[in-house]
Amino acid sequence: MAVTTLVERGELSGAARRFLGTESGSAALLIAAAVLALAWANLTPGYETFWHTELAIAFGDHGLALDLRHWVNDGLMVLFFLSVGLEISRETTLGELRGVRAIAAPAAAAVGGLVVPALVFLAFAGGTEAQNAWGIAISTDTAVMLGVLALLGPRCPDQLRVFLLALAIVDDIGAVAAIALFYTENVDLVALAVALVLLAGLLGLRYVRFWRTPFYVAIAIAAWLAVLTSGVHPSVVGVALGLLVNAYAPRRQEMAGALVVGRNFLLDPTPERARAAQVAATEAVSPNERLQLRIQPWSSYVIVPLFVLANVGVVLDGPTLSAAATSPLTWGIVAGLVLGKPIGVSLATWVALRTGIGQVPDTLRWGQLLGGSALSGIGFTVALFVTELALSDELLVAEAKIGILSGSILAALSGWLVFRLAGERGGQCAPSGLPTLPPRPWVPVD
Repeated sequence: MAVTTLVERGELSGAARRFLGTESGSAALLIAAAVLALAWANLTPGYETFWHTELAIAFGDHGLALDLRHWVNDGLMVLFFLSVGLEISRETTLGELRGVRAIAAPAAAAVGGLVVPALVFLAFAGGTEAQNAWGIAISTDTAVMLGVLALLGPRCPDQLRVFLLALAIVDDIGAVAAIALFYTENVDLVALAVALVLLAGLLGLRYVRFWRTPFYVAIAIAAWLAVLTSGVHPSVVGVALGLLVNAYAPRRQEMAGALVVGRNFLLDPTPERARAAQVAATEAVSPNERLQLRIQPWSSYVIVPLFVLANVGVVLDGPTLSAAATSPLTWGIVAGLVLGKPIGVSLATWVALRTGIGQVPDTLRWGQLLGGSALSGIGFTVALFVTELALSDELLVAEAKIGILSGSILAALSGWLVFRLAGERGGQCAPSGLPTLPPRPWVPVD
């Protein structure tokens, strides 16, 4: 009998619902930032000049000087990747990614959605000076995808949202691994060793469940500086830091203590007892969820839109559009997102279900899964991120951005069309009548 999980039952945990709500809610800001960036770059002068303005932070004889774009890409975006690491840690510990069968199908789908688009891209751009940019076509933008899913309403059931959320998390892992392995040059081993020692220290603190926010922040900043100096992109340290933050269900003892303090506040509602009740309730929640609750809104509503504003701006004049129309790079990105992603995701899912290594909720239909696979071709944030790492020629960067924008729009339209025409068709992805257990009550950790 299969182990019953949230994925198998097609249910969303409260934390998962908060994540989905924040991500989908940020999609409108992200799109608005993209439109503003394009208008800024095309209607007014000074877009590139502004983002190349240098900002230096000095401490005596030591300092760090980066232009504004790199402060966003190498600095603020670390918080975005930190939120990714926190979500991965929480989901693998408490949420939708617990258990082998729960993760097998979306993990297989994510791997297919990483490999096939890269191969499709290389079919167009292989052998050209842009062939190293295959990483642009592999990643799904979770925020925009979830935003489109929200617009679909009842056509997209919760079962599909759970599946796509798990897929997006594994997809993020693959994208970060690609950045670390294929887009890093000239590594300073000493600086990298310092970063690893700092992260190892945090790992030890995780196992003893020691959490003091100022202490964690100080080590995190030191690790970021070490990784930045090493030549490895700081996005990697963001994910690593997120993975090292403890995630666990509230423990009975802490919950009982919060209940006692809360009752005392009801009997004597003084400010001191109110603060004590607040502190007790907060400490009953794992550091992972506390940190995620604070960082995720900033990441989704401020940092990612700011990143888009700093990177999407491309001049859409005649020569640039003409070059993009015949560019293997542009067409490779479009084909990878619009064709490679849905083919890779749906084919890998079919193999996982056919071989029995994974399963999905038996109410999920193939039409819905194909629509979700098409929407997974919306590549935006990480695609732009890889563009800045993989390409240095300004014309190639412009061609890549045009490919990302065009491919993402076409992927969104194709996904909407599949849902519109075939969302309720195609039969169930898994046989009905499989033995299942009734939903298990949530039990706190002793």
